[in-house]
Amino acid sequence: MTPRSTVRRLQAIGAATAMAAGTLVATAPAAQAAHCATPRLAAGWYGDNQARLQQLIDQYGKCNPYRPSRAKPVAVFDWDNTVVKNDVGDAQMYWLLRNGKIRQPAAGDWTATSRYLTPAAARALADACAALARPGAPLPTGTPAGAGCADELAAVYGTAATRSGAAAFAGWDHRTIEPAYAWLPQLMQGWTANEVRGFAAAARAENLAAPVGAVQRVGSGSVTGWVRYYGQQKDLIQGLRKAGFDVWISSASPQPVVEVWAKGVGVAADHVIGIRNTTTTAGKFTAHLQGCGSVKDGADTMITYIDGKRCWINKEVFGVRGAAAEKVQPAARRQVFAAGDSDTDISFLRDATALRLVVNRNKNELMCRAYDDSDGKWIVNPMFIEPKKQKATPYPCSTTGYVDHDGTAGPVRRADTSVVPDQTDSVF
Repeated sequence: MTPRSTVRRLQAIGAATAMAAGTLVATAPAAQAAHCATPRLAAGWYGDNQARLQQLIDQYGKCNPYRPSRAKPVAVFDWDNTVVKNDVGDAQMYWLLRNGKIRQPAAGDWTATSRYLTPAAARALADACAALARPGAPLPTGTPAGAGCADELAAVYGTAATRSGAAAFAGWDHRTIEPAYAWLPQLMQGWTANEVRGFAAAARAENLAAPVGAVQRVGSGSVTGWVRYYGQQKDLIQGLRKAGFDVWISSASPQPVVEVWAKGVGVAADHVIGIRNTTTTAGKFTAHLQGCGSVKDGADTMITYIDGKRCWINKEVFGVRGAAAEKVQPAARRQVFAAGDSDTDISFLRDATALRLVVNRNKNELMCRAYDDSDGKWIVNPMFIEPKKQKATPYPCSTTGYVDHDGTAGPVRRADTSVVPDQTDSVF
C-alpha cells in the first residue's frame, strides 16, 4: 500500500468515526428524553397551583437541566405549618414539659437561658420553679408539684409573657431572631443531640398517633396534641427530588427535632437547617446558639428567622461565608423554588428565582407580598388541613404590614420602594 493510499484510508476511517460520533451526539438528547420520566404531581391543590408547580418541575428538573454549573436546582421549604400541620417545636416543648426534661438553670438564674429574658420573667420563673430541683437537674414539670413551673414555662414560651402578663423578652432584632423560638433549644441545655433526637422521636410518635384535633395536658392547661404531614407537600418534595432538585428544609425549630421529622418526607439530616446550639467538649448543648454571617457563635442574635433564614441558606446550601451570607446573592446562587407560611419566611421566599409557594395562615407581610405578586412568581394555597376562613378585613399592607428591625410597624414596600396597597384575602 502506497503512502498516499494509506493516508486516504486513514482519512476515510476518521471520517467514518466522526460521522458515527456525530450521530451519537445528535441522538443522545432524544435517547435521554425517552428514558427520563418527569414526576407528575398528585391532585389536591388550589386553582392552577398544581399546574404551576408541575411547570416548575418540567422546566427545571433533570429532563431539562437547569444550568451546566450546577447539576441540581435548589428548592427550600419551611417546615412548621408548611410541610406539616401544627408546629413540631411546640410539640417538642410540650413533650419536654410533660416528661420533665428541662433543667434548672445554673444558680437558679433564668437569664442564663436567654439574653433577652426580662427581669420580670426571670423572677416569675424562679418563683415557680426554684424549689423543685437543684441547678442543673431536670425540673419535675410533669408532676402535680411541678404544674406551676410548667405553666410559667409554657406561658413564657407560648405567649412571650408571664402568667401575670408581663413581657417576657426585650431588646431583640425583629428581623433576625424571635427570642421565644430561640428559647426552646436554649432550654435543652445539658442534653446531647442524640438525646434530643430521642425526645423528638417520642414526641413525633405521640403526635402522629393522636387524632386530629386532640389536646394534651401540660401543667394545669390544655394544648394542641397532634401533628400531621401534608400529603400534597410530601408528594411535592418527593416529586422535586425525583426530578433532580436539591431539596432543603429551613426551620425555626431546633435542628435535631426537625431532623427527626424531616425523615418522614425523605429529607436527610444534612439537608435540614434549624436552630443550632453550641456544644461543650463533651457534646452537650449549651444555652447559646451558633451564629451566621457576621454573627459569631454564642452571640445569640441570629437564628433561622426572616433575614436569618437567608443567611443560613446562603451559608449551608450555597457555601457563602462571612457577612456576605446576609446579603441577597446573584440569581445563580439562589434557590429556584421556596415554600413558606409565615412572615418568618419572607426573605428566603423573596430570594427564590422561579416560583414561591405560600400556605395562607393570614400573616400580614407574607400575604401582602404574595397577593401583590409584583413579579408574577407567587402562588397561594389554603392550608391543606383545617384551612383558615377568609380574613374579614384587608391586609394592612400600606400602613402596618411590615415590622422593622426595632419592632416598629410600617408599610410593606416592593423592591423599588413603592408601597404595596392593602390586599383582600382571596385564597382560603
